[in-house]
Amino acid sequence: MKKIILVFLLFNSIILTSQNLVLNPSFEDFYDCPRDMSLFHRNVKDWTIPNNGTTDYFNSCSEKMGFQNFNGYQKAKTGNGYAGIYAYFKKDYREYVQGTLKTTLERGKKYQVKFYISLAENSRYALKELGMMMTAEKFNASKSKININAKHFANRIPNLKFRPTFSKEFYDNDKDWMEVSFIYTANGFENYFAIGNFNSNSDTKKSKARQTGYKPFSYYYIDDVSIELLEKEVVIETIKTVEEPTINTNEVYIFKNVLFDFDKADLLVVSKEELNQLYKHLEANLTLNVEIYGHTDATGLETRNQELSEQRAKAVLDYLIEKGLNATRIKSFGFGSTQPISDNDTEEGRQLNRRVAFKLIEN
Repeated sequence: MKKIILVFLLFNSIILTSQNLVLNPSFEDFYDCPRDMSLFHRNVKDWTIPNNGTTDYFNSCSEKMGFQNFNGYQKAKTGNGYAGIYAYFKKDYREYVQGTLKTTLERGKKYQVKFYISLAENSRYALKELGMMMTAEKFNASKSKININAKHFANRIPNLKFRPTFSKEFYDNDKDWMEVSFIYTANGFENYFAIGNFNSNSDTKKSKARQTGYKPFSYYYIDDVSIELLEKEVVIETIKTVEEPTINTNEVYIFKNVLFDFDKADLLVVSKEELNQLYKHLEANLTLNVEIYGHTDATGLETRNQELSEQRAKAVLDYLIEKGLNATRIKSFGFGSTQPISDNDTEEGRQLNRRVAFKLIEN
């Protein structure tokens, strides 16, 4: 295949974040100093709880609910206050924090999500996974104290999205604050969010028992929550002449930016630029056909993974046909989790396995 010589402007892009969109992000503003447990809901400004749990509020103004408290000692990450939740307890009991955004997130835009956690010293277990549920309205399960099955609700409620977070190691630091962060692509309805463990006890990955005299539970402190729009500052550096890399026929190439939200098959805006380049290449080389391959990690049921891989591959097929590609030149296939290219035991490995690839074929 011929190499194409391109002359273009080379840009140096620096990713910047804008203002934090979370109201009262470090739990500093409150109505009453917490003299006892369970005084988070309707006391910490701009924060609530999405179920009937008894989320705690800690502040240095209190002797009982200060930095030294019923579950150990922890100084606030910032200022004087922070929240505390049971992320694992008997009979699937759960606590969460539900925050408010200053403005609705913009559809298709990317946001840096970040919050800090610390495992309470009296916890018997540490967890590997927490999650964030994004909603248009405040979520209200006030009659329930058990875990909110956010993944289930996300499949039923249009304006609700669930984003799990994973860690290589257990979140087991009970001395310092641990950062939890990820990039989130907005759907355009998000006004509220909730943080906690949305899995049932049977689906929760927890560490071996720690040496404590307390009941088997996992309790985390939370502080400094931020959601910030990612922006790019583009500076033109120079004009360069480069060669477009050769794409060989009958070789499988993995798309770098063809991405999907968790358990979804809708193409994200960021994916379309790469697909547009493939379309241009196919239109410039009319003797080529293309096959699209969808893959998933091993999380969940294999029947769902097979279905999801087929749907994601077909989403790419449909997009290229909509662009103008002749339907006879493209086919799509789904392989579920049967062809991993990395270890499914780590989040990095699972991320590599969640992929869409393509192969060019000379007709």
